[in-house]
Amino acid sequence: MAYTALYRKFRPGEFDEVKGQEHIVTTLRNQIQTERIGHAYLFCGTRGTGKTTIAKILAKAVNCMRPVEGNPCNECEICQKINRQTSMNVIEIDAASNNGVANIREIIEEVQYSPAEGKYKVYIIDEVHMLSTGAFNALLKTLEEPPSYVMFILATTEPHKIPITIHSRCQRYDFRRITIDTIAGRLRELVDREQVQAEEKALRYIAKMADGSMRDALSLLDQCIAFYLGQELTYEKALDVLGAVDTSVYSQMFRNIVQGDVVSCIQLIDEMMMQGRDLGQFISEFIWYLRGLLLIDASLQGGDLLDVSKEQLGQMLEEGKMADADVLIRYIRILSELTAQMRYSSQKRVLTEVTLIKLCRPQMDAVQDISTLKSRIEALERQIEKGVVVGNGEDSTEVEKPVSGQGGGKETLPDKPKVLPKALPEEMKEVLQQWHKIAVQYGQPGETYLNLAKKVLSEQGTLVLQFVNKHDEDFFLQNDGMELENLKTVIGNVMGRDVTLETRTVSQTVDDEYGDIASMIHFDIEVED
Repeated sequence: MAYTALYRKFRPGEFDEVKGQEHIVTTLRNQIQTERIGHAYLFCGTRGTGKTTIAKILAKAVNCMRPVEGNPCNECEICQKINRQTSMNVIEIDAASNNGVANIREIIEEVQYSPAEGKYKVYIIDEVHMLSTGAFNALLKTLEEPPSYVMFILATTEPHKIPITIHSRCQRYDFRRITIDTIAGRLRELVDREQVQAEEKALRYIAKMADGSMRDALSLLDQCIAFYLGQELTYEKALDVLGAVDTSVYSQMFRNIVQGDVVSCIQLIDEMMMQGRDLGQFISEFIWYLRGLLLIDASLQGGDLLDVSKEQLGQMLEEGKMADADVLIRYIRILSELTAQMRYSSQKRVLTEVTLIKLCRPQMDAVQDISTLKSRIEALERQIEKGVVVGNGEDSTEVEKPVSGQGGGKETLPDKPKVLPKALPEEMKEVLQQWHKIAVQYGQPGETYLNLAKKVLSEQGTLVLQFVNKHDEDFFLQNDGMELENLKTVIGNVMGRDVTLETRTVSQTVDDEYGDIASMIHFDIEVED
């Protein structure tokens, strides 16, 4: 006999076997017991939550010759025929491939004939939202006043596409996503019946991966059992089959990003690629991991909302203190943008690596919000703690910290910072000739503001950046002028001279007592890629 997939083999045959939809099951059983059966039902919910299964059980229950407390007996002739899918009373229609007016007219003609056996002729229309507008209109009158022996059960995953005229003629039931505990309990019950050994952690992971769908969970379980046939299903084996990664990888990636360790981030991606992991799935699950850290950081009860072990919760509580909520939100924002870009990119790995570099280097982020500035300050603090002279990234040099050893060890003092000579007024022309290179090295978004500014020279030899928009000037004055100091550092690195800088906002860029040195210079600029 051919093998039957688990989700088909263990499909519930009565209401008592349905898991996670008690609010619907109770209502339908009460209707059957009191004979308050409706003529049209609309079942809405995501995939694998039991819409078609409950529709078939309902079709059996209303036709069963010996129902038991609203449940079909599954023993009478009618129940047996429906189970074998040979009954003429239950007609299943796939609206995805039968969505025209002609298909609905066939149904309208058929409902004129009473059932050959049983009480009801039941039409189960799956994915009903795929019907055309004309088909919906053709169904309206019959759906509103069908013969007493006809019942319609419409199932859909997209209820918002159903016309309101159809909604108003049906009893609507919304199917909930099934909880991880419910799915894991059902999986445990089935593996015991199949005499398959499986770790509880593996079953819970499969339940989590199913995302509220019992059918998806059974399919994933079937796949894992088939791969390791005759062996115990462990958590590591489930990860291997499903192409997923252990949560410890997300923890390590998070710590690397917080520490700004670009090399370790890239190496971790390389290891996953060599193992055949899917980058899209990794990024999606990493976002969920960060979401867990955000819940822990934002609420004292955040840990109660996470389905994790005590050991992992303790680790996440520790990591939640490593970055505040604003920084975590920045991480989630950038990674969410990455998931959208990856859908249409053929270079997913390159995009992922660039994004990780952006996370490690907040100064590269085009969106300069509070969270980005916090990340930049934290990065500078870490550099200072390590004894790194904070300047332009590639020119930063590490100095040796004082070492106080036993036995009269010699202490090594850090080098004094290099003092650059002041730029003379006549040397300002050279600064302007190199302005494009300075702006590029400074980076976005400051590069745009520098190109918009008008460069003038005061009588005192000060280089003044004139802005028409106050917002442009405020960029360089934020955080006590930190950005302006960064610009001075970049100019010093390029020119080898210390330049005195000032900024001002004017209604329009005018010279006044300043000379427009930018207009006096012929620029021979080589654009560097």
